[in-house]
Amino acid sequence: MSEARPARPPWLRIRLRTDENYRRLRSMVDELSLNTVCEEARCPNIYECWNAGTATFMILGETCTRRCGFCNVKSGLPRPGVDADEPGHVAEAVARLGLGHVVVTSVDRDDLPDGGAQHFSDVIRAIRGRNPRCAVEVLTPDFKNRPEALEVVLAAEPEIFAHNVETVPRLYREARPGSRYDVSVGLLAAAARERDRGASSARVKSSLMLGLGERDEEVLCVMRDLRDAGVEILTLGQYLQPTAEHLPVERFVTPEQFETLRASGEEMGFRHVESGPLVRSSYHAERHVPHGDPART
Repeated sequence: MSEARPARPPWLRIRLRTDENYRRLRSMVDELSLNTVCEEARCPNIYECWNAGTATFMILGETCTRRCGFCNVKSGLPRPGVDADEPGHVAEAVARLGLGHVVVTSVDRDDLPDGGAQHFSDVIRAIRGRNPRCAVEVLTPDFKNRPEALEVVLAAEPEIFAHNVETVPRLYREARPGSRYDVSVGLLAAAARERDRGASSARVKSSLMLGLGERDEEVLCVMRDLRDAGVEILTLGQYLQPTAEHLPVERFVTPEQFETLRASGEEMGFRHVESGPLVRSSYHAERHVPHGDPART
């Protein structure tokens, strides 16, 4: 007999809304042949964000070369190469929506020599060329620990450089096969060093999902590791099992526990902590760049 799993609590109920802004963005995404992590990852905030006219664009195709136990994005062997038209299409979508802040993420592309770093750079530059007042946040893979890949992305001058550690080290083998905790933290630390020496102005950001079986003390330890690495912005949210084939939810973290973690993060010195059951990496992303930053003035 299988072990009983916790029932979804009332604070995770989501009101579905599909008004005009939502339908407009959905139509544009289809017209420009774009992918959004909002749809691919079944984000619980898709209706809130899309109704507000914001979205996270997922570049480099819809097939990931890794198979994380929590992720609903399709995995397998991607089509060779990259879509040369994609940077222009993303920039066009940003212009049509009049966005002041856009998040660009991707699948893992371990089949590419640079892991897709140059394509990230091309997308950033295309957005900036068409939308000079728009702040750009990138959420990248680990690029298989290639230092030159990080340099290529940061040279395009995103306002925020993000890479998610996702979970605690003990759960990496099951939750993130093909990835390593030390590599992820090392990438964030390298981005922070570039910022600190003045070679980059990008703020450094990471994210954790809770509910995969981690212990509270492990979460606090990861938060300290990230702060020691120079991470400024942290998001914490509840893992929700996308299908029965994915890792089960081991616990539902209460809003009060998320608030305690937010306070702990602020005490550690994070510039901004977004913490709550429905929080995802790009949730309220526009708040993480203050209005006084160059891209917002």
